[in-house]
Amino acid sequence: MIEVVAAILINENKEIMIARKKTGKPLSGLWEFPGGKIEERETPEESLKREIMEEMNLTIEILNYFATNIHDYGDKKIKLIAYMAKVVDGKLKLKDHDKVEWVESQNLHRYQFAPADVDFVKILMEKE
Repeated sequence: MIEVVAAILINENKEIMIARKKTGKPLSGLWEFPGGKIEERETPEESLKREIMEEMNLTIEILNYFATNIHDYGDKKIKLIAYMAKVVDGKLKLKDHDKVEWVESQNLHRYQFAPADVDFVKILMEKE
């Protein structure tokens, strides 16, 4: 099983950042909560900070654990660990995504998410 982390980034308006995978990447065209694979000898929190810096050029502060979802894509099974976080520094520069949007949680259902992220969308929408 591949361990992966995701950031549920919130801003001062309580909007959540979602990112669309760019063409040529696995799950291209689908929206997700940004993050990536946990490297050997990294904590999930360290991994999430590194991934967001590498993929988006942003420094984040992790606020708290959110939820975990295990998803089987058929060819691989992932354990996706999500944390609530906020951006504290940096100028957005996309590497693996072609677009980001800040969305109110009640509007998340309007986007087509990667299958592993769908349960997080449901949780966020229920909290509204």
